Amino acid sequence: MTEIRVVLADDEELVRSAIALLLMAEPDITVVAEARDGDEAVTAALTLRPDVVVMDVRMPRRDGVEATRLITAANDTNDLPPIRVLMLTTYKLDEAVLRALRAGAAGFALKDVAPRTFATAIRTVAAGEPWLDPAATRALVNEFSDRSGNPTPRPAATRGSDTENLTVREIEVLQLIAQGKSNTEIGAEIYVTEATVKTHVRSIYRKIGARDRAQAVAYAFRNGIIHG
Repeated sequence: MTEIRVVLADDEELVRSAIALLLMAEPDITVVAEARDGDEAVTAALTLRPDVVVMDVRMPRRDGVEATRLITAANDTNDLPPIRVLMLTTYKLDEAVLRALRAGAAGFALKDVAPRTFATAIRTVAAGEPWLDPAATRALVNEFSDRSGNPTPRPAATRGSDTENLTVREIEVLQLIAQGKSNTEIGAEIYVTEATVKTHVRSIYRKIGARDRAQAVAYAFRNGIIHG
């Protein structure tokens, strides 16, 4: 069993203690440090090189968004295994969390999430996959939407090379998923059967490593397939 090393960053000692106690019950997760603010989080992350930093959004001195930006930027300057950041928030949608996703966070979890789900979120992020709380997918889509109510496709030239394995049709389907459309609605829009849409969705999930629509939406925004 591979050990997942975690740094906890939250300005509330009670919250940190509760999370640490919760994670102690997980045989593969070890809390290696706790941080009271963004500065301590950055220092602990860059010194200890954990697999995951569980980062509160709002903290004194340096907030979670800026701390996330510094940690993920450091990932690009060396050949060491990346440090991934899982944001922690009280709200299903928080503008600061959305800014953190843009800054490179791997995803976010709610503070009232079930313990088993929270551990799963940490394992998912540690494995290099995005984690987006399923209950917040619709809110995320709405927040990123433009004034017409739909996320805006980004021109193909601005997309990262890691999306090139998706076909043009799959990118189109992924954009419609990010608009919150069902398989039936997608089929009606691109004039194919619902069964064909399901085939495209399965192929998209396989290619991008997503398990569900929430992760697919997070991938689409983070990789420039759509933007707000």
